[in-house]
Amino acid sequence: MSQFKQFITVLGATGSIGVSTLDVVARHPQRYGVFALTAHRQVDKLFAQCLQHRPAYAVVDRPDDALRLQGQLDAAGCCTEVLSGAASLVAVASAPEVDMVMAAIVGAAGLVPTLAAARSGKRILLANKEALVMSGALFMQEVAANGATLLPIDSEHNAIFQALPSGFTQGVDGVEVTRILLTASGGPFRRKPLAELAAVTPEMACAHPNWVMGRKISVDSATMMNKGLEVIEAHWLFGAPAERIEVVIHPESVIHSMVAYVDGSVLAQLGNPDMRTPIAHAMAYPERVDAGVKPLDLFAVGQLNFERPDLERFPCLALAYRALEAGGIAPAVLNAANEVAVESFLAGGLGFDRIAAVIAATLDSVPQQAADSLEAVLAADAQARELAAGFVRQSCR
Repeated sequence: MSQFKQFITVLGATGSIGVSTLDVVARHPQRYGVFALTAHRQVDKLFAQCLQHRPAYAVVDRPDDALRLQGQLDAAGCCTEVLSGAASLVAVASAPEVDMVMAAIVGAAGLVPTLAAARSGKRILLANKEALVMSGALFMQEVAANGATLLPIDSEHNAIFQALPSGFTQGVDGVEVTRILLTASGGPFRRKPLAELAAVTPEMACAHPNWVMGRKISVDSATMMNKGLEVIEAHWLFGAPAERIEVVIHPESVIHSMVAYVDGSVLAQLGNPDMRTPIAHAMAYPERVDAGVKPLDLFAVGQLNFERPDLERFPCLALAYRALEAGGIAPAVLNAANEVAVESFLAGGLGFDRIAAVIAATLDSVPQQAADSLEAVLAADAQARELAAGFVRQSCR
């Protein structure tokens, strides 16, 4: 272990990934310290985290929230300085004092600060799928050009990373991998009759059978769009073409993903469904540290089941493969349309069974072009959001 404490910025500290990250940090106070914590609007939760971890900085979205939080911290005798806005996210992700950045802001909002961390050569613990989904080629170029280290936090991608040879770099061809097998729980509606999906409520969609996650990610799990985004992410992380990335429904969520080799071997990473395992793995890599996770009891698990995904039940998965194969700005359009559709569903507007239709209509409506600059990606994101909002309004009439 290094004799120097490593300092971390947690982008999205009040979400489930951020909370799990801080739990791992607290278990190893001699090894890790907190430089900055960020949150969108959960000021009270961020206040409690600042009191416990004493970061140099805290960042919130709005100036009025920053003033309120600063007042609370000053009154409590905590010397954390509170900042606000997107530029402050970039600042705390790229500060010289920072050794690693947990990129856990949900959605497109996490792209710019995560890119800033890459350009600053940080160790990036990537929980934000959208950074790679929206701008995979650009992001990987920045990682390589600036000597950053990119370690996946999604349990599936972290499992694949662990099942690949030590020292693996991008490109599965060089290690004779035949397939990457991404496991999926199938969410809460794996067995629900298709005719009943129109009546699904946000509360039903957010009741994941195995994982504790935020509302947006829970809905993505229910539609299997999360797995589609992970397919795109795996393409960029591991240099694998779409036809060599296969999704396998595994309801127990014990095998987190697998790698199949040319000699017939299939290597899998197993563990209880707890995000502290991949977080601790990435924070300490190439060492191992205690994550506070209960050991896996295979006798209690009893059996492991596997199924092929039904694309009629999960059309969002097919749309993600379509976007990956199209390339260019298509994945950014897919992501933007999904965020708009899911937001409307959670607000009680769009029906659950209409989410995929909004995404498909948006993909059909945005002209294809190269994603060769951040400006092009952000422009495509904005255009897709506007179009998706229109399709949502049509669906809700």
